[in-house]
Amino acid sequence: MPRRPTSPSQLPATVPIFPLTGALLLPFAHRPLNIFEPRYLEMVDRALATDRLIGLVQPEDKTEESPQGQAALHRVGCLGRLTHFEESGDGRYFIILEGVSRFVLGQEVSGAHPFREAEISSADYADDFIRNHGEEAVDRSRFVKMMRDYAEFASIELNWEEIEQTGTADLVNFCAMVAPYGPAEKQVLLEARTLHDRAETLIAMTEYEMARGGAGGVPLN
Repeated sequence: MPRRPTSPSQLPATVPIFPLTGALLLPFAHRPLNIFEPRYLEMVDRALATDRLIGLVQPEDKTEESPQGQAALHRVGCLGRLTHFEESGDGRYFIILEGVSRFVLGQEVSGAHPFREAEISSADYADDFIRNHGEEAVDRSRFVKMMRDYAEFASIELNWEEIEQTGTADLVNFCAMVAPYGPAEKQVLLEARTLHDRAETLIAMTEYEMARGGAGGVPLN
């Protein structure tokens, strides 16, 4: 099995691109995906046969989950490594992508495949390859307080024992991925320059939603 890349220099020149609205993937986090469209079944087959890498990126037009053709894409996405694969009896795949690094989308390349392929560069995100990078700058106690406040606000049960044992980087990225926000907010969280910036952005988003809910809005649960 191909090893996980550990630096931008180890990435291939081009990767398959999976446009998916609202799907956020972050470094070292895991995103499960159900694959059923023929073009993406072939994409998974290709990844399994080569380096197991797939670029997840949001379309600019949020009206379709995964648009056909050459729909415009956001400039920044996240490269995922296929770490788990199951085939169902009806021809679908269940996969898990582990985040490797964010990337800047480059020129698309034409080929014989039904899925899109493009050049990518992770040079601006070299720190993404370092496990837990930047977590010392995060105010963990403030972040956990936000989680407690939101759990009470939205009547959500959380496993606090498990949270206590989770590293700060993993905690911030997991919360960003499962946060009940739309595609635009997910893109902002993806593009936050550092882990600290992502944590502060998520805190600000959550505080705003709680304030809006307390003023007569609807909790996002």
